[in-house]
Amino acid sequence: MNSVRTVSDTKRSFYNLHTRPVNSIFRRVVEELMVEMHLLAVNTDFRYDPFYALGVVTTFDRFMQGYRPEADKESIFSSLCRALESDPQQYRNDAQHLLSAASQNPWENLVIPDKAGEFREVLAAIASNPKFKYSRLFAVGLYTVLETASPDSVKDTAKLTEALKQVGQALNVSQDKMQKDLELYRSNLEKMTQIQAVIADALAADRKKREERAQAKTVEPSKDEATTES
Repeated sequence: MNSVRTVSDTKRSFYNLHTRPVNSIFRRVVEELMVEMHLLAVNTDFRYDPFYALGVVTTFDRFMQGYRPEADKESIFSSLCRALESDPQQYRNDAQHLLSAASQNPWENLVIPDKAGEFREVLAAIASNPKFKYSRLFAVGLYTVLETASPDSVKDTAKLTEALKQVGQALNVSQDKMQKDLELYRSNLEKMTQIQAVIADALAADRKKREERAQAKTVEPSKDEATTES
C-alpha cells in the first residue's frame, strides 16, 4: 500500500528542485502556500479545477510581487507545483484561460452553472458534489473572476456580498466561509503590499547612497593628485 506523502516530503522535494535560497521575507509565503496545496492534494475529496488553479496563480503572483531576483520567481512557482507532482504549465494555462474569459464575459456567465458556457460542466460537478472539497484558494479563484469581469462588484461591499451569496447558492458552497476567507486574503494582501513598498523604498535609498558614493569617488581628487596640483 502506498503511503501518503507528508508535508516534509513536499518541502524536501521543493528545495531539491529550487536550489537557490528563497528570500527570507517571502519564504513564509511560499511555504504556507505549499502546505495549503499539499493538504488539499492528499485529501481524497479534492479535485483540481480551473478556479482552484487561478486561485493558486493569483495568490503566488500577488504575494510574490517585488521578489528579487525577479528571474527566480518562475523557478519557485515551477518547483512548488512539481514538488506536489503537478504540472506548473497546466496551472498557468488554466488560470490564463479563465482570466481571458473573465475579461470578456459577465461574471455570472463564468461562475453560475445555469448561465455558464464552457465551464458549465466543471461548475455543475462542483454544485452536485456533496463532498466537494472547498478551499480558500478556490475562493480566491472565484474572487479573481469577479474582480476581472466586474471590478466595481469587488469595490462595493454590498455588491460583493450579494455576488458571493449568488455564487454560494449556485455552487452549494458556504457564503460565510468564502466571505471570511476573502476578507483575510485581502487583508493579508494589503499588509504584504505595505511591506513590499517599504522594501522598495529601502532598496531605492540604498541604491541612491551607492550612486552618490560612486559619484563622489569620481569627482573628488585623490590625495596624491591634490598634492601634485599644489
